[in-house]
Amino acid sequence: CIKTISTFADTLNDEDKSSVEKIENAFKKYCKKVKVDSKEHRLCYYTGALETSATYALGDLSKPLSWGIPVEKICRERLFKTNPQICDLKYEKPIDINGIDLNKLKVKDLKKVLTDWGEADDFVEKSDYIRRINEVKDKY
Repeated sequence: CIKTISTFADTLNDEDKSSVEKIENAFKKYCKKVKVDSKEHRLCYYTGALETSATYALGDLSKPLSWGIPVEKICRERLFKTNPQICDLKYEKPIDINGIDLNKLKVKDLKKVLTDWGEADDFVEKSDYIRRINEVKDKY
């Protein structure tokens, strides 16, 4: 929550920060550019910035931003009151392929690495995933 809204707030100029409507419109545009199925997309859904959103809580984001309230306070107090799921959005720790023994990783993690790289194939065994990662890890 904090990272996404901080990134968004940095894109606003001083004139836009003073207007609630401009903040809401800018956040909707920001959410259209966000990758689908990402944590940022979920946040946009929870706040009501997407057309498919079930609730509309953009006022809880835009009004405090226009008043100059810190992003941490907006996330932890304002948005949490309307939808506690917003604070459940956590980023996964990135896996350092070069500094870890691939044999000790779970198949789920190996599959995630390949999916993130766009090299996902459906393999049957763990050794197939490890072999594929070793083949393409120089690209990434």
